[in-house]
Amino acid sequence: MGKAEAAKKVATAAMYGGGGLSLLGASLFGVLKAEAKLARKTIGPAEGDPPDATGWYGRGRPGPALKVALIGDSSAAGYGVHQVTQTPGAALASGLAERADRRVYLRSFAVVGAQTKDLAAQVSSALPIEPDVAVILIGANDVTHTVLPSVSVGRLADAVRRLRAAGVEVVVGTCPDLGTIKPISPPLKQVARAWSRRLAAAQAIAVVEAGGRTVSLAAVLGPEFAAAPALLFGPDQFHPSAEGYASLAAVLLPSTMAALGLAPDEETTVEYLRGEGVLPIARAAVEAARTPGTELGGTEVAGQRRGVRGLWVELRHRRRHPRTEAQAPEESEDAQAATAPLEG
Repeated sequence: MGKAEAAKKVATAAMYGGGGLSLLGASLFGVLKAEAKLARKTIGPAEGDPPDATGWYGRGRPGPALKVALIGDSSAAGYGVHQVTQTPGAALASGLAERADRRVYLRSFAVVGAQTKDLAAQVSSALPIEPDVAVILIGANDVTHTVLPSVSVGRLADAVRRLRAAGVEVVVGTCPDLGTIKPISPPLKQVARAWSRRLAAAQAIAVVEAGGRTVSLAAVLGPEFAAAPALLFGPDQFHPSAEGYASLAAVLLPSTMAALGLAPDEETTVEYLRGEGVLPIARAAVEAARTPGTELGGTEVAGQRRGVRGLWVELRHRRRHPRTEAQAPEESEDAQAATAPLEG
């Protein structure tokens, strides 16, 4: 079975039920569980909560304000850093405020150690603030806890559908390539790489089918992580460092702006010379899983959303913006703003 077919099978199982161990086969599942347990022991338990990035950014900029819900696991929360300006939430919100020239209210619902089973509760907490966009980072803990891929992808798709039904734009950073993580040793390293890449492809298929868009985190945000692990990984060699989280936010920012309708004019059409294009969803998902920063979103061909090979998607390599210095959130705005619609 090819990679595209395998990813599509997992996504289909997530949508329609079934789908046991189709990514790797039952013969490897026992090995994976044992090795995953050893990896979690090496990484160690989470110690303390990261700084909360919730608050207002870009104060003094004009309205209407943008509301962002940050949902997911430790990679969304910023586990391992000690200053709020080092969290991915602060970096993303600061960049969005500067590039959009708008006030931004970011509310973090992310929880260290979260798995896809925790998404439903986080979405329920996020919906009352009526966010304009939800950014979701989830999946790595499902791999290290050997959650069946079809179950993991199904939970993510359910979360995206709930958000889209409420009119919320959704950007999902797909599962990173866990084969790059130092505490994960062979044979789990090779298995985790195959598992996480195909999980990322299946996530992309399910998320776009549900009306969201995805951004590939691939080899933990690109080759710079392999070249400088001491700089871009934290002390446990599993979670990113402050510099790593800044790179994560830089990958997510262009697609978040696009989801909000704020992409630069030059990015309104697909640029084929930059490797962008319109592809069937399964093929695009596999390509995205191995290329960091690749965005996938649904589109139409000749007025049709689907072809004989499934949903049509745009594969984009959006230009990264110059990095914005992350700011600490303001806390002096009206406390009711967290749960009430924002005025301009």
